[in-house]
Amino acid sequence: MVKHIILWQLKDELSNQERENAKKEIKNGLENLLGKVPGLKEIKVNINPLNTSNADIMLDSLMESFDALKGYAVHPEHVAVAEGKVKPNVKLRVCMDYEI
Repeated sequence: MVKHIILWQLKDELSNQERENAKKEIKNGLENLLGKVPGLKEIKVNINPLNTSNADIMLDSLMESFDALKGYAVHPEHVAVAEGKVKPNVKLRVCMDYEI
């Protein structure tokens, strides 16, 4: 099993309303991938960080294998969310993948 964790910071120029909309769209888009992407076992997106956080959104997902993670990265439905919802709103992405 492979954990796939991502932290994102949203672009500074987004208004408060745009930030909230982006968070919800990213959360819904990514969490709706469960059952559609082979090897994706769990996915949760947290959009409510505490004030002490320096990230706006966290993706916490579990893949059945490293090959499943590679497949997730190029799966058309994932790419659609990444290109359509995530990238237009994000200024910084940090990722950590590890085996469990």
